[in-house]
Amino acid sequence: MLAPALVLASSSPRRFELLGRLGVVPARIAVPDIDEAPLKGELPRIYVLRVALDKAAAVERSPDEIVLAGDTVIAVGRRILGKPADRAEARAMLALLSGRRHHCLSAVVVVDRDGVVRHRLSDTIVAFRPLPAAEIEAYLDGTEWQGKAGGYAIQSRAEAFVRFLSGSHSGVVGLPLMETRALLKTAGLTLA
Repeated sequence: MLAPALVLASSSPRRFELLGRLGVVPARIAVPDIDEAPLKGELPRIYVLRVALDKAAAVERSPDEIVLAGDTVIAVGRRILGKPADRAEARAMLALLSGRRHHCLSAVVVVDRDGVVRHRLSDTIVAFRPLPAAEIEAYLDGTEWQGKAGGYAIQSRAEAFVRFLSGSHSGVVGLPLMETRALLKTAGLTLA
């Protein structure tokens, strides 16, 4: 039996790059077209897993392919911080995160050749130091916050905001590598 081909169900260049750290290059990339709006009253853990499952289900798969999908959100209590729509929303998110702990939830879903769906959830606790308003504005003058859950990119300048992290750094970037590796191996992908 031939080794399965991997389909990455994501438009995220960060997920593609992180897969490379595992020595994996997707055979193809398919961008799922789904509604990512939270449902009324939906809790962050349920939301992030639902969205990752929806992304995986939205991608067509041939019998020799496995699909990898993921989603990442920032959670402050029951509040879900997705990707900010604009600078004002990003400013409000960073002000909310300033000086406090939050959870970065990253769900990974793999659909194997037989259609079996497996998933894992990474929960990383991140604590930001207090962020003066001028520092938030200086950060927002750049573009790295755009398209990032919670309005920040930990792999760039925002790493200097972090005073404490417990969990998966790669999960905060967008794809928890330990969980992803385990799921891909279980699905039959050969990894080093």
